[in-house]
Amino acid sequence: MLKRIAFIFTALPAAAIMFLGSCKKDDYKLNTNIKPVEHLGAPADNKFVKLQPATSAAVSFEWDQARAEDGSLVLYEVAFDKEGGDFSKPIAKYTSDGGGVQNKLSLSHKELNTIANNAGIPALGTGKLKWTVLAAKGYNVQPAAESRILEVERPNGFAEIPVDVFLTGEATEAGADLSKALHLKSITSGVFEIYTSLKDGKYQFVDRNTGTPTTYSLDGAVLKEGGETTQSGGTKVYRIRLDFNNTTGTMTEITGMGLWFAPDNKFLFNLTYSGNGTFTASNQVITFKQESWGRDERYKFRMSVKSADGTAGEEWMGSSNADNSRPTSATPLSFWQLYPIANNDQWNYCYKFQTEVDTKNCDVKMYFQADKAYTHEVIVL
Repeated sequence: MLKRIAFIFTALPAAAIMFLGSCKKDDYKLNTNIKPVEHLGAPADNKFVKLQPATSAAVSFEWDQARAEDGSLVLYEVAFDKEGGDFSKPIAKYTSDGGGVQNKLSLSHKELNTIANNAGIPALGTGKLKWTVLAAKGYNVQPAAESRILEVERPNGFAEIPVDVFLTGEATEAGADLSKALHLKSITSGVFEIYTSLKDGKYQFVDRNTGTPTTYSLDGAVLKEGGETTQSGGTKVYRIRLDFNNTTGTMTEITGMGLWFAPDNKFLFNLTYSGNGTFTASNQVITFKQESWGRDERYKFRMSVKSADGTAGEEWMGSSNADNSRPTSATPLSFWQLYPIANNDQWNYCYKFQTEVDTKNCDVKMYFQADKAYTHEVIVL
């Protein structure tokens, strides 16, 4: 075998032997030499931008190309820092368009609003961001020869709106154990609410129930990042609504909940808060009203409320339909879902009890919980 290998090697052309002998590690060394970006194109230095993160508006960043000594591709990042920063620890870096190949970057107002927030510019505040371009070839990263200032005005609201919001603290039903924090319901984009009780003590809102979450608190009607809110005056039931789009929060005290029986134009009984977003009336006799055409069974709910300034009011909860047929065991569960009613007339948007309810003792429960549509049920005992 050794003789065969020697024969194959000696049979190679002389030129091939010379090529093999000339191959050295240095011949494959990567040339990372580049000439950095010399000029930034857009936006102009000290350009002012009023941010509108809720829209599709964007700012285009452009610059001259950097040059690689070997003529190959150069990759780009746009770096942002505070006005007096030197980019040694930039607050944000974004790869340019085309996966880093193009010498431009389109950045949305939403992303710029996040950068401004990280730079310490408050909501409704105006401040300056410093930006430049980093050109890279392999491990060689070169900043542009110049940097520029972008002045921005932030709108009201948080730069980053949480996906989930939880309520925690000693004043809450679940206590201060973060893992047991109460989940708020997402009503619309950036708006969350919860029906719950608070006792004396402190509470706060968090964006997750594990680890080290971002915290929020209410200062009157202002929603802000960090801090805690103090509940006093004894245990009360509230609907808490947070609007992260406008940094506002409302604490509506629920002072009563009643079942309105339309045929008699009065309330049959009250439901009391029993925890976990649930209002309950137990062992109540429900009797339909006899009319000339049959027995009437229409009902809805009225919630008595008090605003933060002590003003009393009422809100009605009922069906999504102005009129309904009597439900049966085959009726879909959506029939019992609860909706706010704009008017408070005697008849419209009422539910109807099932036939089996008439003259029976029943439990009535209303559920205002985050994991399902607001709904209620009538349980024949």
